[in-house]
Amino acid sequence: MILVLVGILVVAVPAYVAFNWVVASTVIQLGTLFAEKQVLYDRHRGLDALMREVSLADTLAGSQSIRDWANDESNETLKRRGIAELEHFRQSFSDKSYFFVVNSSGNYYFNDASNSYAGDQYRYTVNRDNPRDAWYFATSALGEGCHLNVDNDANLRVTKVWMNCVIREGRRVLGVLGTGIDLTSFIQEVVNIPQVGVSSMFVDRWGAVQAHRDENMVDLRSLTAEMSAKRTVFSLLDKPEDQVALRALMDQVAAGDAGVSSRFMTVGGKETLVGIGYLDRLGWFNVTLMDIDAIIDKRLFLPIGLLLAAVAGLVAAMLLLLFKRQVLDRLKRLEGAVWAARAGDYAPALAMGTDSQDEVGRLSTAFADMALAVSDNTRQLEARIRERTEELEVLAFRDGQTGLANRRSFIARFADAAASGQRGLLLIDIDHFKTINDTYGHAAGDAVILAMAQRISDSIGAGGDCARWGGDEFIVLLQDSAPHLLRAATYGLMAAIVDQPIALPDGRSVSVTVSVGACLIMPGDSMDDVIEMADAALYVAKNEGRNRASIMEPDATDGRHAPTTGAL
Repeated sequence: MILVLVGILVVAVPAYVAFNWVVASTVIQLGTLFAEKQVLYDRHRGLDALMREVSLADTLAGSQSIRDWANDESNETLKRRGIAELEHFRQSFSDKSYFFVVNSSGNYYFNDASNSYAGDQYRYTVNRDNPRDAWYFATSALGEGCHLNVDNDANLRVTKVWMNCVIREGRRVLGVLGTGIDLTSFIQEVVNIPQVGVSSMFVDRWGAVQAHRDENMVDLRSLTAEMSAKRTVFSLLDKPEDQVALRALMDQVAAGDAGVSSRFMTVGGKETLVGIGYLDRLGWFNVTLMDIDAIIDKRLFLPIGLLLAAVAGLVAAMLLLLFKRQVLDRLKRLEGAVWAARAGDYAPALAMGTDSQDEVGRLSTAFADMALAVSDNTRQLEARIRERTEELEVLAFRDGQTGLANRRSFIARFADAAASGQRGLLLIDIDHFKTINDTYGHAAGDAVILAMAQRISDSIGAGGDCARWGGDEFIVLLQDSAPHLLRAATYGLMAAIVDQPIALPDGRSVSVTVSVGACLIMPGDSMDDVIEMADAALYVAKNEGRNRASIMEPDATDGRHAPTTGAL
């Protein structure tokens, strides 16, 4: 019996060491896998909550009406257009509010969700000597684009996550505009989701806390505060080497070397798994602190230890055989399922099922359930990514400069239009566009292109389709048309385009004319034939002196098309 007991002890000691290694390895692997999925989930929630607002604010910052007003703030017509544009976007912002600071005067315009300042959007003038306005001067010194800042606006008495979009023309700052999301609602929606052992936060590139379930942790005025005064994520770490390691993880994910990075660090005297992700479109990091002991209760492994103790009295051979078959083989299978899950293959874990209700079986079932939850979460994330991809595919059918449909989108629309009845097609070319670029500069050329796109869209209304066909060419597809309607629409469009000079970014203006080639689309016409007729008509208009329209009309006798040309 003594020899058997000694033999059991000899076997038990390495078995105990191996068992603890398997448990620790499993816990670490599960924790690391959970950390990666949790960080991706938090990253998606942060992007979903903020990107829509940032995209809207960035679009508003690119509005020509806003830029024209910022260049000439005293012009009442431009001011009305600018205010109208701001009010239009206010209805789309989730907070139903906006602000706009004109750099040349420092005037601050604002309206809120209740439309409290309708007709009186001017609130105050920012002052470089006023510490409360330091955010504006810090933001305007940044590059063009939108920058996020958590701040308490003392003038407006609100605390928000602000989207500050800098408007520039070259190196000259025209102003800063944007909107905000109430910090309390943002934290409740994105950060303050109860999860045992999980604490999430968002920090900026300097580590300043931007969103945390404890609002006292949020670093207000993070753009203007000194680094020594910032509430940073680094202050949560106990060891200086962990602070250095956290900075390295942030640099790694920001550089795109890894989508998610994680590492064990000491937080509040406890080993904590810290996961880092990067919201590249916002310039924020999502930091997730995970207490692995709270997430994965090690007491789940206690029944296995009791099982080992129960079989310890059996003879050595029986003990070894039983231990190998009932514990080690199944733990190896479980560990293999963990490794497979870590590599993204959840099939082994889901196939484990509930082969028995003993300790290892319950552990396998628990892991299978957790793998199923992670798999479902992954599918949801992939579905959301597919939705985002579909949105990007939609953007592929828009011209990036003007916002009009591009050539690809227009070709897709033409097939439906050609089968729906008689339509009219116009090919519009800006006269002497190269001369405008050479004389006034390419910024002026861009302004002319944008103004032309806007005037054409306004002229044809919602019933027609307009697209950018080439560099300075536009194409228009009219509703149901006839020869006399096509002629009237063509000259009406030309009149709207050349009605008044176009204001340039440098304050000058230029009068622009166009040449138009038009033709009727008959049912069954191919796009190549129609474009060829419109292009031939456009060539005639240019050849006869430009600033005129040439319309291909079918001859009543033989049905052939012949151009008729006229000027305004």
